[in-house]
Amino acid sequence: MNTRPPQPTSARLSRSVALALASCLLVSGCSALGAADDGADTAAASGGGMKVALVTHGGKGDAFWDLVRRGAEAAAAKDGIDLTYAGDSDPAAQAALVKDAVRDKVDGIAVTLAKPAAMRGPVAQARAAGIPVVGLNSGIDAWRPAGLLEYFGQDESVAGRAVGDKLDEVKAEHALCVVHERGNVALEARCAGVRKTFGGDTDNLYVDGADMDAVTATIASRLRQDTSIDEVVTNGAQFALSAVRAVEQAGARSRTEVATFDLNKDLVKAVQRGDVQFAVDQQPYLQGYLAVDALWLYRTNGNVSGGGTAPVLTGPAFVTRSNVSAVARFAAAGTR
Repeated sequence: MNTRPPQPTSARLSRSVALALASCLLVSGCSALGAADDGADTAAASGGGMKVALVTHGGKGDAFWDLVRRGAEAAAAKDGIDLTYAGDSDPAAQAALVKDAVRDKVDGIAVTLAKPAAMRGPVAQARAAGIPVVGLNSGIDAWRPAGLLEYFGQDESVAGRAVGDKLDEVKAEHALCVVHERGNVALEARCAGVRKTFGGDTDNLYVDGADMDAVTATIASRLRQDTSIDEVVTNGAQFALSAVRAVEQAGARSRTEVATFDLNKDLVKAVQRGDVQFAVDQQPYLQGYLAVDALWLYRTNGNVSGGGTAPVLTGPAFVTRSNVSAVARFAAAGTR
């Protein structure tokens, strides 16, 4: 019987090693046989174990920030990220939250710059610690000077000018722009934009956004004092609904319209009923989603949206009675 002589043990071992290495390269792309850190490298590449902090200036119970958070959570779930959300309307408290994230040694921070000066120090600390920071929602004119990687949001000045043009289209003559947070650069930019393009008169009205009853009463009082106001423009969906009540209380519902920046499911219904003339949607869900996903892309693939020089715009888009049905089902689901 013809029997092949047994190969030396070393030859059999060499062939086994070669076959194992070939299999490893073909199946998983590993770089070396027996690499102990291969699992860790794979986890890092997929975002597993990555920690991200989203810190906003939004107060608790605000439907707008709920949308931002849901978008961020959707991106975190997709990317395998451990996401922490925190928000505080007080700039000093928001700054403290960013510093907490730096101390926690997170892998990335997404932050709003409603009060850019307050964020300057915390962002610098994050950068010094090697933590990438991206901006969203507020601070489109401040994110690059602050040293942020990217920015996702609406150009508030452009949005304001678009509203001014829209008011001319509907033949308004005197607009009241309601600011619910004094010193918020985004809200101020919106009202300034309205004033820049609107052919009629524009007045700012400052209210306490933390007290909705006071918001309604203050707007109603102003409408009683000046009956020439035929358009109330608010800077948030919940404030638009307060403005609708204020117009009714002032007895001026037949001649004063309400328009607003931002959207939620209750505001969608108000547009459908005709209580609110139009809304400007900056897509907060998308802002939260893109900010978190951008940090994952930067950490895993070195990507920087806009090349680090241009913002990624999420608005403005007008929602009116004629097109509101297209977004109604998404609003009902809590994503618009």
